[in-house]
Amino acid sequence: MSQMIIPRYNVVLTYDIAPDQEEEYYRFVLGEFVPGLQGLGLYLIRAWHTVYGDYPVRQSEFVAQDMDTIRRVFNSEEFRNLEARLFDFVTNYDRKVVAFNQSFNLVTNN
Repeated sequence: MSQMIIPRYNVVLTYDIAPDQEEEYYRFVLGEFVPGLQGLGLYLIRAWHTVYGDYPVRQSEFVAQDMDTIRRVFNSEEFRNLEARLFDFVTNYDRKVVAFNQSFNLVTNN
């Protein structure tokens, strides 16, 4: 059964995939990370791959209905474990929460 939410916030993750970790990265993200976050209440809406410029290679955007959900997820042991495992496959990781936007969210570290 699917759940309908009204997205109000984007959780934007940016990072580079570690060299020689692509296969393991994709296996983990598709098999555990995304399903785990969805089980906690964050839903993948977009994933971008940068091929040019001085930007992180990957930007993944998850949506949430409210800040309470985001706080609960970020404070959960399951999220901390999933994020720690993600660090095995990525570098230059950053996480931001921004207001929901239907279009691309260019999130910089400035």
